[in-house]
Amino acid sequence: QVQLVESGGGLVQAGGSLGLSCAASGRTFSRYRMGWFRQAPGKEREFVAAVNWSGVSTYYADSVKGRFTISRDNAKNTIYLQMNSLAVEDTAVYYCAAQGAVRSVVAGEGTYDYWGQGTQVTVSS
Repeated sequence: QVQLVESGGGLVQAGGSLGLSCAASGRTFSRYRMGWFRQAPGKEREFVAAVNWSGVSTYYADSVKGRFTISRDNAKNTIYLQMNSLAVEDTAVYYCAAQGAVRSVVAGEGTYDYWGQGTQVTVSS
């Protein structure tokens, strides 16, 4: 059974940094794109960042560009999200996701086949 397990969420002050990890098990995703989404209270889930299978190509939402960095370690079947200069607006549940096939769409939630349970990130002012 495929599982994506996020870790690293927590409480941080505005301007601070936090790192998230997502470990996959049950199958390898080394050939497929993986990404992060987030959902703030009262809002729809939105795309944050994605990384292609090799880790060479990365994609970011405009709201996090320059502050967040996504990376992956295929040997560990794990992706990471380093979040710097965090703002109160970054408060959300962060979800790891994986595509189960080669797809051209990067940010579409519906193109991701596997999801983690989410980890809470809270940024205080």
